[in-house]
Amino acid sequence: QVQLVESGGGLVQAGGSLRLSCAASGVLDRAYVMGWFRKPPGKEREFVAAITWSGGAENYADSVNGRFTISRGIRKNTIYLQMNSLKPEDTAVYYCAAKAGSLPTAERGAYDYWGQGTQVTASS
Repeated sequence: QVQLVESGGGLVQAGGSLRLSCAASGVLDRAYVMGWFRKPPGKEREFVAAITWSGGAENYADSVNGRFTISRGIRKNTIYLQMNSLKPEDTAVYYCAAKAGSLPTAERGAYDYWGQGTQVTASS
């Protein structure tokens, strides 16, 4: 069973930065994609970013492209989300997700494993 644990959420003023981490344990014995989704208050869970096993391909939602950067650690089972120029509309619970395969899709249903989430609040 794969387990994903997020950390790094918190409260920051608009324009500030935060870095989220996600560590996977009990990992799949094959290459897999990891990504970030978020659920803003009163809205559906939405795609943020995803990255392939090799780190060679990334995918971003238009709303965060140019402000957020996803990356993999030296240990492939850890990913990060560097969030810069945060806006109040970035306020959400952020979830780490993982799926087998090589396509960093934005499709929520394609992901098999999910973390418990970490709260990010950007105050105006």
